[in-house]
Amino acid sequence: MSRTKDCRRPRSTSRVCPKKLSQFPDRCSLKTGQYNVNFISSLGVGYLMVCTENYPNVLAFCFLDELQREFIVTYDTKRINSAVRPYSFIEFDNFIQKTKQRYNSPRSLSTKINLADMQTEIKLRPPYQLSPEDLGSINGFSHSTTSKYKGIAPHQVLEPVTLSGIVACVLSVLCGALNLLRGVHAIESIMQNEDEDFNYVIAFFLGTAACLYQCYLFAYFSVWRNIKSFLAFALICLCNMYLYELRNVWQILFHVTVGAFITLQIHLRQPQAIFTGEEWPADI
Repeated sequence: MSRTKDCRRPRSTSRVCPKKLSQFPDRCSLKTGQYNVNFISSLGVGYLMVCTENYPNVLAFCFLDELQREFIVTYDTKRINSAVRPYSFIEFDNFIQKTKQRYNSPRSLSTKINLADMQTEIKLRPPYQLSPEDLGSINGFSHSTTSKYKGIAPHQVLEPVTLSGIVACVLSVLCGALNLLRGVHAIESIMQNEDEDFNYVIAFFLGTAACLYQCYLFAYFSVWRNIKSFLAFALICLCNMYLYELRNVWQILFHVTVGAFITLQIHLRQPQAIFTGEEWPADI
């Protein structure tokens, strides 16, 4: 977020906003102290601008509208939907900075007609006025809990579950059930024949625990979540290597593939950003 010294100019430029803000109407405003936050969205992409309270709203929304039109022309829908890493569109910042310089000097703007059209549109359809309660409610927090957290971090909400994630979770539960069933049968074999290796029982139950723990990591947020899922996947691989004499190659390949699949889904399902009235996350 860049800043300028002139109090009439935008405090920060626009960026593609987090997905959560797209749940609001396509044009919103939020007043936070001496600053105004203006937001528009289209085609699943949000654009955010923070400026001083003296900066005209019509200029702010013209600025965002110009960025939105240029972004739609520059990037196709396929690339937008495939973006999963921060700063995927960092090259667009060049256009943002050039546009920001023009809007920092409103008297030199040559888009007088666009300004008039935007002013009329704002009068006919005023922006939705956001409140800190709105930002807290979409993340499952009341306004009283949107202050800065100290010590223990607040509960993180994961992104919505995808179809591939559901399939991975179901397959992981299936692998856990198969391991549990084979473990019970191994116990029965040991009771009938004392020469059987009890380590096979341990391997089956460890495999069951690893599969179920993968499902837990997929469903709920946890510290070091990706590392834990990788360790659980490594345990699945080790258990299947030890059970090589009791399973054929295709069975082992199935269990390892399912473990790798749900590990990938855990990595892809990231926590959603938490917004408060006092703090704003880094741009994406």
